[in-house]
Amino acid sequence: MESHEGDLQLIREKIKTLPSKANRWNGRSDMPFYQFQGFWYKPFLLESIMWQQDHFVAHPSDIVLATPQKGGTTWLNALAFATVTRNQFNGSTSPLLTNVSHDCVRPLGLPSPREVPKTPLLGAVHTPYVSLPKSILASGCKIVYMCREPKDLFVSQWHFQRSLSVEKVSLEEAFQLFCEGLSPYGPYWEHVLGYWKASLERPNEVLFLKYEDMKRSTADQVKKLAEFMGCPFSPEEETEGKVKILVDFCSFDNLRNLEVNKTGHSKEFKVSNKLYYRKGDIGDWKNHLTREMQERIDQITEEKFTSCGLTFDIAT
Repeated sequence: MESHEGDLQLIREKIKTLPSKANRWNGRSDMPFYQFQGFWYKPFLLESIMWQQDHFVAHPSDIVLATPQKGGTTWLNALAFATVTRNQFNGSTSPLLTNVSHDCVRPLGLPSPREVPKTPLLGAVHTPYVSLPKSILASGCKIVYMCREPKDLFVSQWHFQRSLSVEKVSLEEAFQLFCEGLSPYGPYWEHVLGYWKASLERPNEVLFLKYEDMKRSTADQVKKLAEFMGCPFSPEEETEGKVKILVDFCSFDNLRNLEVNKTGHSKEFKVSNKLYYRKGDIGDWKNHLTREMQERIDQITEEKFTSCGLTFDIAT
């Protein structure tokens, strides 16, 4: 670990030279966001991304699950993990019964003195496409990206950040920062576009999913996910109802009501697991945003996405 510590110290020194802005999304006005390759980060998260770029070695059999923060990460991790391990575990033996999904699908983070990454790897990132380690892109490994309609994502992100923060940023202040791109891993629209364009250019390596589609037609989306990850459901499995069993087990309500997700803490992030389960609804933004806020985000969304052929059902 000594060499890792030396590398991390060099990264920390480099971060200090990057453009920065004070930003209360952190919950601390004395901790700025730093800009790197066009996106904004808390410093300790940027350390991880820069370390990954220098040291992470991907293999062709790896599967990377990428999401913006609060873009359905917890759910996608659970669905993907349950899908690829369905021949190892069932509803009574799954590690998801005793671990939040973030601990089953580990982030591609900083080096750990306790373990060596497994190959093949099922790993999770919030990293923008442009900042993924080059070894991921060169390896030809699978990348699954799931995003969420911007208004709902913003509201979910605001609630989550406030739950972790000492200084509580107001909805109005957070909204202004979000629209300016000054949010965790933001600008959000550029985060989505990076993976959307990659999915068009490399459809065999990058699968682009929407949270809303996953909610509305979970079984169909899970079958698509399984096919892409190289472990499709067989006709026999479908006849036996295994897709529905998996979908029901990984449903938001079932996972939220597991004891581990009501009282436990994430081993990876030291965060209360219940914070990962708030509502998970489509359209919760209606309970928080004014009409003017709605129209502003919708206008930005249309300007950013329409010419690229990417649409969201922003009326719901």
